[in-house]
Amino acid sequence: MGSIIIVGIILLVGFVFGELARFTKLPKVTGYVLAGIMLNPDICPVIPHGFPEHTDLITNIALAFIVFSVGGTLLYSKIKKLGKVILSITFFEAEFAFLSVAIVFAFLTHDFIKLPGASFMHTFIPLGLLVASLAAPTDPSATLAVIHEQKAKGDVSSTIMGVAAFDDILGIINYSLAVVVATILIRHASLTVGALVARPIILIASSLALGIIFGVALNLITKIIKRETEGMLIVLIFALISLCFGLAAFLKIDELLAVVAMGVVVVNFNYLHAKIFTMLERYTEELIFVLFFTISGMHLDFHVIASHWVLILLFVIARMAGKYLGVMTGGHLSKAPPKIKKYAAGGLIPQGGIVIGLALLIRQNSVFSSFSDIVFNVILGATVIHELVGPVFAKMSLATAGEIQKQRP
Repeated sequence: MGSIIIVGIILLVGFVFGELARFTKLPKVTGYVLAGIMLNPDICPVIPHGFPEHTDLITNIALAFIVFSVGGTLLYSKIKKLGKVILSITFFEAEFAFLSVAIVFAFLTHDFIKLPGASFMHTFIPLGLLVASLAAPTDPSATLAVIHEQKAKGDVSSTIMGVAAFDDILGIINYSLAVVVATILIRHASLTVGALVARPIILIASSLALGIIFGVALNLITKIIKRETEGMLIVLIFALISLCFGLAAFLKIDELLAVVAMGVVVVNFNYLHAKIFTMLERYTEELIFVLFFTISGMHLDFHVIASHWVLILLFVIARMAGKYLGVMTGGHLSKAPPKIKKYAAGGLIPQGGIVIGLALLIRQNSVFSSFSDIVFNVILGATVIHELVGPVFAKMSLATAGEIQKQRP
């Protein structure tokens, strides 16, 4: 069957499942992932078995778009308004989730993962770091849907949305650092101060510099070209995003940090920033999401899921524990109101979006080939669980906090 026909099937089935998810009060991302699972070659005879392995071009372009949008959330005036409570909670809930998952996977998974020649230092610590780097991000769309549906208002609702908007950035930073350290450990490189400190700093600085260059370039071009039609802007933005992502990959620096930096520069210094990000959300986000998440679901390996379901549960539990402890700690240090410390974590359980993209990048990296399928399938399985139970936790937390408005009959 031709690839164009398969892409058409992916778009149609993804769209239908997304609408079914919305109808059942679930995030549309959940529907897209479930559509991909239904189109998995192990289930759907129409899809050739090798097709998902040849979709890197599509998924990388889509991921670059998603990450650019994440960078677009870092508007300075918005960050300034959030205050120390949200920033403190964001840092601690993200990093405690990272630490919690890292410890569990590094120390408690030896009996569940059987790999030839596996060792603690060169297998399980890198595995723990990489899986943990995917614990921080939250899917704000699922919680936002609950807040809008229930007409929730108050400090807890505002805090949840503020934190969810920014912990993706910490997740990307955690991922970038984890990849560097994990690569060093797997390759048995000497653990010098230069390797563990200088190399990550150089990598991050180089990635940020490249992103800033492309962000400035986009800003200058939009100033020079006065014909600001939406079609022209979409072509220009996608061209520069793709160039930024591709050049970063060619230079072997971090593609995600580069594109995030580009988004930050555009949202803070481009006079058309509101138009750019609103336009991308209106005209391209749905298409990108359907393709990206449906194809991601097609990568699911049922054999890995069946043999490592315990790892999925461990990830879900460890991540939740880290989120709750982090919110309590961040809230305590910033002197947040008691109900924020008690209930905000419940709205930070949903997970999707960027985390699947990060898992796909790990899967594409040959350095991690010995366990990358395990990482990807654990994350995808956990994402489905998080997107199903997350809205329930969010609703319970908001109701207990007394922020859900009573509906009139």
